[in-house]
Amino acid sequence: MPDMDQDNVNLFVYGSLRDPEIFKSVSGLSFTTERSEADTENLLAEPAFLPGYRKVSPDNVYFYAVKNPTSRIEGTVIHDVPAWTITEIDRYEGNRYDRETIYINTATGPIYARAYLATRESMKKHFGDRFHVNLIHELWLRKRIEKFLERRTRPGEHTPDADIERRADRELLATTERDLVISHYRKRPVSDYYLEHELDRPRPSIKHLYDDPNGQQFIENYLALVVKQVLLNQLDEKIRSRYRFELEHTFTSDRYFKRSVSVLAALQMINANSSAVELLISECLKTMPYRNRDLMDYVKYAVRAADSMFDDRVAKSLLQRVRSNLQPGLVPLGAELELSNLGPAAVEPQRTAQKASDPVYDDFRYFNDFCLDVLSWKLGGYVDDHMGSTDRARRLGFLELAPGRLNIAGELSRPATSDPWLLNKLIREIVTFYDVRPHSLHLSFQMRKNQIGKQKVLPLGFVKCLLALGGDLRQRRTGRLWVSRMGYDEIKQYGQGEELVFARTSKRGWYLGDDEIADKPPAQAMSYVQQYKFIRLDRRANYEPLILCLKGLQLAYNPGDYLSADQLKQSKKLQREYEELKNWAAEPTGISRQIISRFVKTVQHGLMNEVHYRPIHKLHYIDWAVSAIDVQLRMFNKQLRKSLGSSAPGGLNAS
Repeated sequence: MPDMDQDNVNLFVYGSLRDPEIFKSVSGLSFTTERSEADTENLLAEPAFLPGYRKVSPDNVYFYAVKNPTSRIEGTVIHDVPAWTITEIDRYEGNRYDRETIYINTATGPIYARAYLATRESMKKHFGDRFHVNLIHELWLRKRIEKFLERRTRPGEHTPDADIERRADRELLATTERDLVISHYRKRPVSDYYLEHELDRPRPSIKHLYDDPNGQQFIENYLALVVKQVLLNQLDEKIRSRYRFELEHTFTSDRYFKRSVSVLAALQMINANSSAVELLISECLKTMPYRNRDLMDYVKYAVRAADSMFDDRVAKSLLQRVRSNLQPGLVPLGAELELSNLGPAAVEPQRTAQKASDPVYDDFRYFNDFCLDVLSWKLGGYVDDHMGSTDRARRLGFLELAPGRLNIAGELSRPATSDPWLLNKLIREIVTFYDVRPHSLHLSFQMRKNQIGKQKVLPLGFVKCLLALGGDLRQRRTGRLWVSRMGYDEIKQYGQGEELVFARTSKRGWYLGDDEIADKPPAQAMSYVQQYKFIRLDRRANYEPLILCLKGLQLAYNPGDYLSADQLKQSKKLQREYEELKNWAAEPTGISRQIISRFVKTVQHGLMNEVHYRPIHKLHYIDWAVSAIDVQLRMFNKQLRKSLGSSAPGGLNAS
């Protein structure tokens, strides 16, 4: 990088110095965008962008450029500014800025320039909790949305009921508001015209179901779910608004879904008071018969109920407990939970073959009619029919939840967290929150760049260990045990041949909008994840050891897809192993001590080398996880011995 201190420099300006009169009063020089007019007293200037920074103004007086890898600042570069002028500008800018040499983008390509940038330390010192890069811009946009609702919903009224109705309106516009905020991070500021065009939509109604012979019997069940979902959303909003400072201090990176902690606390508040919540919902349905009401009335009821239910002391205590238990790592983590009262029969062809029907939600046929696709966005809720399409409003299948999923159709998502403890708590609280039978769990682990294209097929013994840990060992009527996730054919699929959907690599993104400089998404916007789909979702299970197990395995072994149709076509060895695995899952035998030892050591090696050949987690936490995995595998062998009546410790056709 060239030394610019002694020579004329290029100066990038993005605040008050873009005003020619201010620049001249500070430096004594003018600038022009016309090359023919440029000279030593009238410097040449042109538009430019500074990538990797965002412009903020927490004091509403001065602009500051702070680092943000997914943003850029539009400004002006003034060429060949004399060194003596820079000294004068230093005095003008003061001590809240650092003058640094950076790259900027111009119409003719990238060039070096000087710029006055703010440091995070300086911003925190001067502005405290008022400063957070994304937070300031999000709050500003949300304030404009509030103003829009004040104009649209009972304009001019300042009664408590009018405020409740505006909040209810906002609940039913939640995904639109979310998309506006996300797009604002990647595009120029949202105009008032565009904002009103997106938000000015008719209120959703459920009256079309009142005379639907099939739909009538499910209306109250769905309304109960609506009230409960709005309660959760409102408690989350209260926690986020009242404990913003505490929440900001639980974040390890802007890459993660920022609501994971607040949603967890809200879930815990509801689940810990489930009897009171059920009584509240029952009273709502009893006193508000749906024939005389519409969806908005039930949303308003839930908004009011959340106000009376929220307890500051409880919320603060829950957040302190979460913060004291956090175990953040470096690998971004995610989860998808599938729930259905029908289990595998929730999707075709099993539904037709078994003539199965869900007496509570009719396979979630009316999920979107009740706006639950909007109301459940904080948990990434939608109905999955395993057909790969998202364009049908009435879809029958599983209720799928994925904290961090931002947009279904656009396949946009952020990792839920990097913390195995937090992810496990989210999974358990979500399963408790929904009164629907849990079915399956998919765990996702973001891959590192050096892992992509270098993945290896898991050894058969390791696959058996994983199925023993999460594949759901169940007892048949005969007394023999089997691995139900394989035995029920839940992770098999048929297309170009039979394959086992045990683990799959896929591409994920959170990007929305265009990049005007590079004309491509930022590097951080797209990532590859390894998703493990073999896991049974169970209300009683503790998934923390399994999450750490899969993370350690990915770091140490870098496993790839298992088993795709192409893999099976191309490898006789994999075909033989697959047949052996199917037979083993139907009538499992013990896993040898040698394989357990090698498996556990591989996991431990990965966890001990998470960051530059060093562990990121505390050693006692890693020791606990490794011991828990080892104990679970030995318990698996013990259960098999008990069911078979054998005393051999690991020699039951051990592989």
